[in-house]
Amino acid sequence: MAVIPETAPAPASGAPRWRRFLTPWRSPADQPAWARPALLAIAAVAAVTYGRGMAGASVEPFYGAAARSMSESWHDFIFGAFDPAGTVTVDKLPGALWVQALSLRVFGFHIWALVLPQVAEGVLTILVLYRAVRRLAGPAAGLTAAAVLAVTPITVLLSRGNVSDSLLILLLVLAADATSAALLTGSLRQLLLAGVWVGLAFQAKMIQAWLALPALAAAYLLAAPAARLRTRCAHVALAGLVTAVVSLSWMTAVSLVPSQDRPYVDGSPDDSVYTQVFDYNGLGRLTGNWVSVAGPPSPLLVAAVESGRLLNAETIGIKPGWHRLLAGPFAADSGWLLPAAAAAALGVFISRRRQGRRDPLRAAVVLWGGWWLVLAVFFSAGTYLNSYYVAALIPAVAALCGTGIAACGPRPWPARVRLIVAATVLGCAGYGAYLMSGTASGPVVLTVVALIVAAAAAAQLLLPASGKAGHLTAVAFAGAAVLLLPAAASVSCVIRGLGPFDTPFEPPETAHNNQALAAAAPALTRAVQRLELQTPPADALLGTDTSGLAQNDILYSGREVLPIGGYLGNVPAPTLATLQADISRGYVRVFVLPVSPPGPDPRVRWIESHCTRQPQRPHRRPVPYATFFCGPGTGPEPSSSPTSTISGTPSPTPP
Repeated sequence: MAVIPETAPAPASGAPRWRRFLTPWRSPADQPAWARPALLAIAAVAAVTYGRGMAGASVEPFYGAAARSMSESWHDFIFGAFDPAGTVTVDKLPGALWVQALSLRVFGFHIWALVLPQVAEGVLTILVLYRAVRRLAGPAAGLTAAAVLAVTPITVLLSRGNVSDSLLILLLVLAADATSAALLTGSLRQLLLAGVWVGLAFQAKMIQAWLALPALAAAYLLAAPAARLRTRCAHVALAGLVTAVVSLSWMTAVSLVPSQDRPYVDGSPDDSVYTQVFDYNGLGRLTGNWVSVAGPPSPLLVAAVESGRLLNAETIGIKPGWHRLLAGPFAADSGWLLPAAAAAALGVFISRRRQGRRDPLRAAVVLWGGWWLVLAVFFSAGTYLNSYYVAALIPAVAALCGTGIAACGPRPWPARVRLIVAATVLGCAGYGAYLMSGTASGPVVLTVVALIVAAAAAAQLLLPASGKAGHLTAVAFAGAAVLLLPAAASVSCVIRGLGPFDTPFEPPETAHNNQALAAAAPALTRAVQRLELQTPPADALLGTDTSGLAQNDILYSGREVLPIGGYLGNVPAPTLATLQADISRGYVRVFVLPVSPPGPDPRVRWIESHCTRQPQRPHRRPVPYATFFCGPGTGPEPSSSPTSTISGTPSPTPP
C-alpha cells in the first residue's frame, strides 16, 4: 500500500482569493471530496460540545491548584509543585499539568484557561485518530472512527475538565498513528517516533501509557514490511529503548537534584519519584494498597471516602470483576459501541484469514484490538478505577468500528454482509437499552425510540439496496441508529454541565456533589479575599492537614497554603522541626485541622496542643475540623537562620 500524502496540492498562484481560502478545507487529491469537510464538521461540533460552559466548569481542585502554582514559578513548573512555595509535589508526574500551567501563564487565571488545553486535546485526538485509521482502512473507516470517538459520553466528559487523561490519549493515538505509518512503509523512524510519543504519554499518566506497547509491538511484528522476523524484533526493541529513555528522563533528572533544592515527592515515604510512580501509582493502584504506601492516611481522607463526599462517589465502590466494564456506570461511560467493535474484530479475522501477513485491516484489528484488550484486563482487575480512566478504551473501540466498515467491502454490500450489519445494529440497540435500564435517570422514551429506529434500520438493510443512493441511505440510517443513544447521553451530560468524574444519567444528588465546587466558586473567592486582607503579603494564608484542605484556597488565591503531609497527609513534609520554625517566625499563623477523630500525625497533634483553638463552630464536612491560631513565638526557639518551609530562604523575624 502506498504512502498517503497528508496535504492538498497548493492552488495556482493566480487562483481567486476565495479558492485559496477554501484550500485548507478541501480534501487532498487522493481522498474523496467529502472526507475533509466531514472530518472538520465532526471536529467543530466536538469543539463546541467540549467547550460549552467551560468558564464555569467543575474542575478537579487538586490538579487546578497545582497548575496555578506551577504557572507562577518556573521552579514549581519544572518540579510539579503543588503549592506556590514548592514544599511538596503533586502525587503524579506533572506532564499534563505543564500544558495547563502554560495556558494559565499565557491567559491568566481563569477556569476556562484551565479547561482549554483539554478541549484542544480532545479535538486533536479526533483528527489524529482519523488519520491513523485512514492509513490502514481508508477514509470512510477514519470518519466512522472520528464520529464514534466524538459522540461517546466519556470522551465528552473527559474533555470538559482538567484531568490528565486527555493528553495521555492524544499522545497514545499519535503513537498508534506513527505505528500505522511504519506498518505501511517499514520506516524505522516512524516506529521510533511512536516510542517517543509513548514516552511523552508516560509523563502524563505514568505506567498506563506503557499498556499500549504490547498492541503497537504486536501489530508491527505481524505486518511490518521487513521480511525477517529478527529484523522486526530488533526494530521493536530499539523503539522500546527509546520509550524507556523518554519515559524515565524527567524522573532521573529530578532524582539527581538534591532534596533541599526541590519539593518533597508526594506519594512516597522516601522522597523518591520512582517510588511515587511504580509503587504508589503503579502496583499500589493495582492491589489497592496505594493509600498506605507512605503510612496511615489522614482521618480527613478516610472520612471523605467513607462519607462518599468525593468527586468519584458514583464509581468508587465498584469492585473488580470481569463484568466491571460491561455494566453499571463504567459501561454507561464507554460501552455503547462494544457490540459493534467486537463484531468488527471478529468479522475482519474471519473474512481476511487467507490474506497475507501484511494485510492492513487485520493489522489494524491487532493494533486496536490489542489496545482495548490489555487496558480492559487491567481496568477490570485493578482495585482503584476512576470513571474517566475508561476514556482510554474509546479510541480502540472507535477504530475497530471504522475498520469493520472497511471490511464490509465495496458497495452495494452482499446479502451476507447486510445481515451481519443488521444484527450488529440490533445488538448495539439492545445493549444500549440494557445500559439505559441501569442508569438512575435515563428517559424510557429515549430507549423506546432507539429500539424502533434500530429495528427500522435493520429492516432497510435486509432489503436489497436500490443503487448507490439506496445503499448510502441504508448505511446512514444504520449509523444513526447505532449512535443515537451514546449521542443522547453525551448531549445530556453537556446540558447538565457534567465533567470527567460524572457518568451519564447519574443520580441528581451525585451530580450535585460533583458540581458543588463550581457552584461555590464565587463564595470561595470572596472567602479567600477576606483571608488575604488579614494576612501580611509575605506570609502563608494558612496551613492545613493534607493538600485536600489547601487546594481550594490555592486555586482561588494563588497564595501559599502550607499542606501538611501532602495529598494523603502521611508524607514527612514539612518535618515537625521545620513546621515549628515557620510558626515561631510567624510565616504561618492559622491552621485548619480535623478535630474528630484525632489523627496520629505528631505535627497535627503538636499544633493542637500548642496553639489556640478558635471559638467558631467546627465545620462538619466530611469530618469536623476547626481553626487554630499560633501566635508569634509559639513553640521552641529556632536555631540561627533556619530555612523556612514557606520562603525557602533564611527567615527574618516578623514584626
